[in-house]
Amino acid sequence: MPRGGLPRWAPAGIAVASAVLGSVIGLVFGLHSKVQWGLIAALLFVVITYTASAVVENRRQAKDRIATSLVWVCFVLAVVPLLSLMWTTISRGLKALNADFLTHSMNGVTSFEQGGGVYHALLGTLEQVALATLIAAPIGLLTAVYLVEYGKGKLARAVTFFVDVMTGIPSIVAGLFILTTWNLMLGFGPSGFAGAMALSILMMPVVVRSTEEMLKLVPNELREAALALGVPKWRVILKVVLPTAIGGISTGVMLAVARIAGETAPIMLLVFGSQLINGNPFEGAQSSLPLYIWEQYKVGSEASYDRAWAAALVLIAFVMILNLVARGIARWKAPKTGR
Repeated sequence: MPRGGLPRWAPAGIAVASAVLGSVIGLVFGLHSKVQWGLIAALLFVVITYTASAVVENRRQAKDRIATSLVWVCFVLAVVPLLSLMWTTISRGLKALNADFLTHSMNGVTSFEQGGGVYHALLGTLEQVALATLIAAPIGLLTAVYLVEYGKGKLARAVTFFVDVMTGIPSIVAGLFILTTWNLMLGFGPSGFAGAMALSILMMPVVVRSTEEMLKLVPNELREAALALGVPKWRVILKVVLPTAIGGISTGVMLAVARIAGETAPIMLLVFGSQLINGNPFEGAQSSLPLYIWEQYKVGSEASYDRAWAAALVLIAFVMILNLVARGIARWKAPKTGR
């Protein structure tokens, strides 16, 4: 016997009812944490959705709805902390974020005083990340091309294994490696370039794995068609494979940049930090945004807290701008399709 179906507004109505019931249960049982209220509401949403669907529709449709409900619950649980983090960073960071903050350093300003800025740390981050990208991106790209297009046998398996191992290396280990070789053995002092080398070690495996997956998505028919015309394999890779996968490759590089932009441990070991503006990444101590945030938050004054949150907002904006630039490059360089 056919049954009716739930109205289209049912999921939204059940979500509202679950939120209200979760709040009521939290108040009745004296639960002060809003997180607990939200978890109760999420559980009620799943249970009520399944029960209502089983009664009004059928069990098969109820199972489908409960799967959809779980997906939505997991999505909300993932988005809420992100939105909370963004709201906290923006609301607290805007207190100190202004033109003077972006164009001045901490030279002559004690950490307990108002004023000062993040220019020296922003300059250091830009230079260190740019150098790390110049080192890691070509090496990672060529490694991925070798693994996908040429790699066979024991060497390819060994490279894949070590790339996987490098993916999980802690940042402090990369910093200690560069400290031992570049600073202690070769005798170089602290510099932004030393920090960039450590960051490139962390960046390379991410570039390799993301690029490798993007190259594997390129249809073999494109390669075969070009090879059938007598085009050399290196030219097929350069003119067909890489342009086809450029969108995913650029996104992977930006993910790697985001991975290293917030690292602090290698910078503490190799760059040391400085309150002055140092535009030369190859000589002398520098600062960076993550290190600046840590230094300011460590002080514990109201002014330093405001500067730390403002620098955190600048760092988030920096990563966001890089992602937008990557999407623009991917859209510009992607192969044009037509009918």
